Amino acid sequence: QVQLVESGGGLVQPGGSLRLSCAASGSIFRVNTMGWYRQAPGKQRELVAVITSGGSTNYADSVKGRFTISRDNAKNTVYLQMNSLKPEDTAVYYCNAEILQFTTKGVGPLEVWGQGTLVTVSS
Repeated sequence: QVQLVESGGGLVQPGGSLRLSCAASGSIFRVNTMGWYRQAPGKQRELVAVITSGGSTNYADSVKGRFTISRDNAKNTVYLQMNSLKPEDTAVYYCNAEILQFTTKGVGPLEVWGQGTLVTVSS
């Protein structure tokens, strides 16, 4: 069993900052790519940022220059530092991870999603 536990969401004023965290735990052999996605009311889930185990990153155009994704491989944790927040950043943010988990037959791939954390940007 592998799970992702997110934290750090909340209410912030426009121009403010928040930091999201997501920790993977369970029968993990290795955590590969980790990322953040978001879903605003009435919209589809979209990519925010991803980071590989080697540290390569990719961002949605809408957050470039404002958000920074990072990770601590020793803790199987990914972070999302969000600065200069805008009302349009309001959404439920979901953590995602591509994991190699221990199985009864050895090791197998698994994609895991967190439960989501709400970020509200409003004055």
